[in-house]
Amino acid sequence: MRWTDPPDSPKRRGSWPPVMWWLRAALAFALVSGCLLLGARAGELAPPAPAPTPPPASAEVGEDPDAAPVAPDSPRASMREFFELSRAGDYAAAARFLDLPPRADGAALAQKLKAVLDRHIWLDVENLSPHPQGDTQDNLGAGVEQLGKIPTRTGTQPVRLVRRTTPDGVRWIFSRATVDRVDDWYARLEDRWLRDHLPPALLRPGPRELLWWQWLALPVLALAGWLVGALLSYFIRAGLRRLVARTESTLDDVLLEGARGPLTFAVALFAIEAALPWLGLYVPAEEFLGTVLSAGLFIAVFWFVLRAIDAVGGRLLAAPATRDNPAARSLVPLMGKIAKVAILIIGVIAVLSELGYPVASLIAGLGIGGVALALAAQKTVENLFGSVSIGVDRALQVGDFVKVDALLGTVETIGLRSTRIRTLDRTLVTIPNGKLADLQIESYTARDRMRLSCVLALVYETTPAQLRAVLEGIERALREHPLIWPDDVVVRFIGIGPASYDVEIMAWFQTTDFGHFRAIRQEVLITFLEIIGAAGTRLAYPTRTVHVAARGAERALLDGAGDGKAASGREGPRQAPSAGAPPSR
Repeated sequence: MRWTDPPDSPKRRGSWPPVMWWLRAALAFALVSGCLLLGARAGELAPPAPAPTPPPASAEVGEDPDAAPVAPDSPRASMREFFELSRAGDYAAAARFLDLPPRADGAALAQKLKAVLDRHIWLDVENLSPHPQGDTQDNLGAGVEQLGKIPTRTGTQPVRLVRRTTPDGVRWIFSRATVDRVDDWYARLEDRWLRDHLPPALLRPGPRELLWWQWLALPVLALAGWLVGALLSYFIRAGLRRLVARTESTLDDVLLEGARGPLTFAVALFAIEAALPWLGLYVPAEEFLGTVLSAGLFIAVFWFVLRAIDAVGGRLLAAPATRDNPAARSLVPLMGKIAKVAILIIGVIAVLSELGYPVASLIAGLGIGGVALALAAQKTVENLFGSVSIGVDRALQVGDFVKVDALLGTVETIGLRSTRIRTLDRTLVTIPNGKLADLQIESYTARDRMRLSCVLALVYETTPAQLRAVLEGIERALREHPLIWPDDVVVRFIGIGPASYDVEIMAWFQTTDFGHFRAIRQEVLITFLEIIGAAGTRLAYPTRTVHVAARGAERALLDGAGDGKAASGREGPRQAPSAGAPPSR
């Protein structure tokens, strides 16, 4: 069952994941791993890291070793030259800094010692003493310097330098006791077999001081870990599927199907972490990759939470209580989107915090940038709050037939930014939620009953008896209808119009289906026509009576009207004003 299927879908057994899904998942895992590596802090892999043992103190108390001049016969100068030669692959020259026993292979011992130091100590030569006599405060005696300790089965063994005079001059070299233990230390390295059989070019340091073969092994290890994770995840889900199949609820089936990707990702991370020691990474790199894997576990957890939100939302939408509640059908998807956005923000902050980013300063920066963002995205924020307001007020829901200003249509979707309404012409109108929250919304779906309202115009020839018969017959027909709302039925003679006697009819029918109401209205109007016909009258139509007189009679009528006006003194010939009369104003 797909994780979006309704809970009443039949249960089925899982099948083996398709090969294409495996390939897509492997590529996605490699992409995520690469993004985490590249997006990490620049200083996480920057060599060198501090040694596990405290660095030697300066030869003089209170003197900064970095500020003091570096003597050419100091421990710092000797180790700096040793590591430079080793990185260049010139182990024969680097063997001059080893107190070699007779007939020993100096180049091989120098290469092995470099591998052991990189794996267990990762020495920072800048912490060594710059003075010719070394650190005189370490209680090791004159001419002895300790770099660190190598863990063994019985404890730890020191790595020490001694001051010797050689044909090339005075220098600090690894002691005979340290050189004698190199073979045993090297034999315990996890990647010893690879170091013994790989070409020398792959054993040289690459970027970030990782060997080239380690860089090549990382994506291979990621792909292998994902394949192992997919295989183990398949068997784990197969076992869990047998358990959830015994339950009556289907929510556990949906959650289990949604957990396929996150579970595979998490198991792959555990497989990679188990294989990391075989790469023989140096300590800072191994710690950093452990941090990346921990961040990956956070991603897997939040990934599953997002899938769970979708699964629970689908379950709620399929529940009988939600199917019968239009407000819940609209509110569940909206709340699901808001919850997913919140979980995504929390997940990003948690992953960045695990990777070592200063989340506190990041949140503070987001607060400052949020002000600028709010000004730039004012409309977007307005639409977001508008969607919340619509969901809380429940002025409209998905599937409602509404009137927004002059727009009539059915609500199709209510998103975080906008709402889409399908009009009667089948066009799709998108209204931003911020604007929609300020408009007048009239919901026709919310009606509990539908109103029939009309005015019947009867001709003037209708007698009072016929009018009373029409009124009584229409009211009786309405009250006898099985779906009539009996509390308020209006059938009244309201006045005498310009061309008719007007009868007002108003009644409500107990239905919310507009199609059903149309059928009821049609039958009721036909009944009205039958009642009017049975009463012996008929409907009127707008008329105007025009009286036409003969031509002679019209002239006589006009003349008579003129004589009448003169006799009454209302209108007559005017006299000219006299000379002494004042001018008319």
